[in-house]
Amino acid sequence: MSTATLPLAEQLATRLLQRQWLLATAESCTGGLIAGACTDLSGSSNWFERGFVTYSNAAKTELLGVPAALIDTHGAVSEEVAHAMATGAVQQSHAQVAVAVTGVAGPTGGTADKPVGLVWFGFVLPGRVLTERMNFTGDRAAVRAATVRHALQRLTEMLT
Repeated sequence: MSTATLPLAEQLATRLLQRQWLLATAESCTGGLIAGACTDLSGSSNWFERGFVTYSNAAKTELLGVPAALIDTHGAVSEEVAHAMATGAVQQSHAQVAVAVTGVAGPTGGTADKPVGLVWFGFVLPGRVLTERMNFTGDRAAVRAATVRHALQRLTEMLT
């Protein structure tokens, strides 16, 4: 675990344990790095329920219940799909809280409308679903690392 994500994961763990809530992750562009950051902590099975790595559109549909028509209409990297991924992660798990990420990590795949570094986040907490768009800079590794840090930090803030 990087020194940048360790304190973030520890803070998130504390907040979830205080509420006795479980977390599920739904990841596309990060390929499981958020789940990895969480499960690097000893005792994470007390608050981390499961992670979905849904890199392909078919996986988003099959594992999370994201409607294929939603992906066709808005694209995999969209607010609508991030929302559906986060919602699906809670519905397909025993978790009360979820974070989902879908984005363009690069160096290829970017367009004028969806440039490299664009990441959509979906967050589910009991009674609410929030989405957020971020644009990160740097190479593929930098975009993915920034996505992990932001996911952990924002979810922790939301639980404060």
